[in-house]
Amino acid sequence: MTHRIARLAALATAASLALAACAPEPRPDAADPTTVTFRLWDPTVAAAYEDSFAAFEEEHADIDVQINVVEWADYWTDLRTDVAEQTMDDLFWVNNSYYGAYADAGTLVDIDEALGEAAKDAWEPSVVDQFTRDDTLWGVPQLYDGGVAVYYNAALLEAAGLTPADIEDLTWSPDPEQDTYTQVARSLTLDSSGRAVGAEGFDPNAITQYGTNLAYDLQAILLPFIGSNGGTFQDGERFTFGEEKATEAISYVVSKIRTDRVAPSPRETNENGDFSRDAFVDGRIAMFQSGVYNLKNVEAGAEFEWGVVPIPEGPAGRVSVTNGVVVAGNAASEKRDAITEVLEWLGSEDGAAPLGETGAAVPGVTEAQSTFFDYWEEQGVDIDPFFDVVGDDTIPAPTGADFAKALEQYDPILRDVFLGVVPADTGLRRAEDAANTAVAG
Repeated sequence: MTHRIARLAALATAASLALAACAPEPRPDAADPTTVTFRLWDPTVAAAYEDSFAAFEEEHADIDVQINVVEWADYWTDLRTDVAEQTMDDLFWVNNSYYGAYADAGTLVDIDEALGEAAKDAWEPSVVDQFTRDDTLWGVPQLYDGGVAVYYNAALLEAAGLTPADIEDLTWSPDPEQDTYTQVARSLTLDSSGRAVGAEGFDPNAITQYGTNLAYDLQAILLPFIGSNGGTFQDGERFTFGEEKATEAISYVVSKIRTDRVAPSPRETNENGDFSRDAFVDGRIAMFQSGVYNLKNVEAGAEFEWGVVPIPEGPAGRVSVTNGVVVAGNAASEKRDAITEVLEWLGSEDGAAPLGETGAAVPGVTEAQSTFFDYWEEQGVDIDPFFDVVGDDTIPAPTGADFAKALEQYDPILRDVFLGVVPADTGLRRAEDAANTAVAG
């Protein structure tokens, strides 16, 4: 059966438009089935869910699952509004940063109660831990992000006299004597005349190729650099990114953008979180630091040879964030039995395998994860750098019941830090104070 993908917002990709055009076929084996709606933000993964729910409905003719895709830019605002107005979908994706408020408010289905406490043994432990609050699990793991790594454009490296091996062991440091990352990024940043940063006549106002993608990107950039400098973003639910080590790391990132000019301007990246990815796919960025969530985008768009190497090593080593996404049940829904059936399916190997079979995502169900690795092995892409960096030294993703309130306060200040409107040390202290005041208040 072909499932209907309902568009709740304008979707920018061709894949999402194709999904939105799908229409359901009548099912003779199910008279008036219960419709369970499922909201998420990624049209690529939504396509994989199509296959999963087709198999589910073969065994559950009394349940019809409708997938609703809401683009990321609107997702959390719409979620807050729809939960408050009790118009929320029966099931929905939620990440580590936002789930706490909904769990505390009683909005989410208690997974331990619905599926039994033993169910979590089949799921990625790090994702289970992230979404356990007050000793209760509040979602069924769907995606496991692994860690952050660096995609590279082999042709741009070769043109600069470099090989992938030359960028596998780069180090970054506030001490220029220990900083090999800047040197390489400068050599890969070219103006319209083909001159690299530092070369005589280099025109910083006519850059056509950037060495890297440093930007105000919490998951891919800020957290790995903060962690690799021995800093923290939060201590529990208290924000700490204005403290010395975190400030030093963020100041380094900002200086690479604004002084060394090795990454696109914040005027471009602050307002478009996909700008750097698209520039890499277009062949205008040589090294692109990101996660597995962009593998399919790079595979689909890049017309050059590419690969993946580890993130640069900082003074405290290579420290990445690792994250996950769960599907939560809407506790206010009257379709509790049907919701439970779908949650159980999504937490099973058969239900999760389609997510990995296309290479779209690492399933949160551990027995299904081999499908993802098998896919990329068949494509000849070594994805080990995304996972080699995940261990005991990861930096936690931001969390807390009041994270959304804190984000509203610190986000515009950090954007100004990257734009150069306010000095990094002053801005970070101000942003930290504003975030913690919002949490306390």
